[in-house]
Amino acid sequence: MVIKKIGIGIGSGITAGALWGLIFLAPEIATNFTPLELSLGRYVAYGVVSALLIASSWRRLWQQLSWKEWRGLIFLSLTGNIFYYLFLATAVQTGGVAMTSLVIGFLPVVITLAGRLDNNSLRLRKLIPSLLLSIAGLICISWQALTAQEHHGLSGMLYALAALFSWSMYAVCNSRWLGRLRSISAHQWNLLTGVVTGALALILAIPSVLLTPTTHSQSDLFLFTLVVSGVAIFCSVMGNGLWNYASKVLPLTLTGQLIVSESIFGLAYGFLWEQRWPSALELAAIGLMITGVVHSTSAHHSVLTKNANTTDTMTSH
Repeated sequence: MVIKKIGIGIGSGITAGALWGLIFLAPEIATNFTPLELSLGRYVAYGVVSALLIASSWRRLWQQLSWKEWRGLIFLSLTGNIFYYLFLATAVQTGGVAMTSLVIGFLPVVITLAGRLDNNSLRLRKLIPSLLLSIAGLICISWQALTAQEHHGLSGMLYALAALFSWSMYAVCNSRWLGRLRSISAHQWNLLTGVVTGALALILAIPSVLLTPTTHSQSDLFLFTLVVSGVAIFCSVMGNGLWNYASKVLPLTLTGQLIVSESIFGLAYGFLWEQRWPSALELAAIGLMITGVVHSTSAHHSVLTKNANTTDTMTSH
């Protein structure tokens, strides 16, 4: 039973990555809008959808949460949502989809290192091969970004690194919050994060609109509404919900490796959008990152199986 749960957890993490890969396309589709507008629009929509879904449980959850949990939700909303997507959208518009998604693909290294002391995690020496493969992949795309004059590669890469740092903090802190929660499910925690994110985005959006008023055509506004609503539903509500489930049943060092699926799918969507084949360095980076994840999953298999068998034995008694 535990092995089945682990399998579902891995599948949930990969599916979340497939949905999250769509976020790299949004700035390319809605090019007439700034990264700040895209970030705030996405998260206001995320907040509205989350509020509707959690309305029936709101009173009970409100009574169960202390100020400590609300502070945690505010921190997670800023680092994992608003700041992260602001940096990511800027990176896409200045450095391109491929470069941004590959830099974000460095998340497995950061999260694995941060989670290596958690329960069920492997010793660092067993993770070194997969970490080195991921680092090699980042070096490949970094070289291309630094030599890409047409996309202002360096500035785009710096924004992508800021997004990487922001989401890494979110992933580690969110995983530990999920490990402490008892009466709140991973799905409810995701919706609570959405409500808080939406409230913060709305607070930030009001002065942004007043201080920097812009005019857009009706067709642009319609496209903007479709893009931010689609990203909110598929990436934030569904993607985050799946990721929270994976984070609850898998060790952080493994979920950290699964996050590379976001970059792989983001790259695939980006190549389709740009109607081109990947370059040699991009192919090398993709291959190295996938190999790193496969190695990490294999290395975790023995630990997960051992723990699952131990749990099953204890349960049978």
